[in-house]
Amino acid sequence: MLKNPHLHCIMKYAVQLYSLRHHMENGENLFDILKEVKDLGFDGVEFAGFYGYGADELKAKLDEYGLTAVGAHIGLEDLMSEKLDDTLKLCSVLGMNKIGVGSAPHRTAEDLNVTCGVLAEAYKEAAKHGVTIYYHNHSDEFYPLSDGRYPIDFIKPVCALEVDTYWSFFAGIDNYKFIRENSDRVTLLHIKDGLNGTPRALGEGDNDLISVAKIAKELNMEWVILENDDPEPDGLSDIARSIKFLKANF
Repeated sequence: MLKNPHLHCIMKYAVQLYSLRHHMENGENLFDILKEVKDLGFDGVEFAGFYGYGADELKAKLDEYGLTAVGAHIGLEDLMSEKLDDTLKLCSVLGMNKIGVGSAPHRTAEDLNVTCGVLAEAYKEAAKHGVTIYYHNHSDEFYPLSDGRYPIDFIKPVCALEVDTYWSFFAGIDNYKFIRENSDRVTLLHIKDGLNGTPRALGEGDNDLISVAKIAKELNMEWVILENDDPEPDGLSDIARSIKFLKANF
């Protein structure tokens, strides 16, 4: 997943649209929100649902506003064999070369085995079409199951990783070390801050985001994605504060 370190690229900023979901009841304001995202200085978006819009319509709006679809969070069922073709067609229309799950069942041995099996098969098939399948973590992937196994150790060999840098930090992970050691698996980063398990705007929590910025630059990552699970007082004002931190530090 790591780009050639000798080829420098300008880092670009995207936002996970889950951060703005309260502005888009039933998707009615999606296109207005996309324009506001662009006006705030973002270069791309990561979808969290498509609100009933077709891929062609979404792509036309993205092009109109000068935004890139960096990826999307979909359900594990959308990566199963009977739906994978449709998922890959969606990627093709939207111009996305990455798509993944925001989470999937993994807290029992049986669930973890099923999830890893689906991810492994989808990853292999999607790669034939130039698409990378990724898994987005929360904190509990870094906590052991009752049998002592850590879910992250079984997920990362079978697909790419989108590291949510607040939830990994909250789980006690050294983000710089983890991302460096797994640079061949890390395809995207969620840049997130928080305090005592509650997400905050960037710079308003205790995550070591400067070390995240350092490793993102060292690995020459093209995209970083802002996310806040529970923005305050609302999504737009939260990401407006956060992009100032991104531009100053990333």
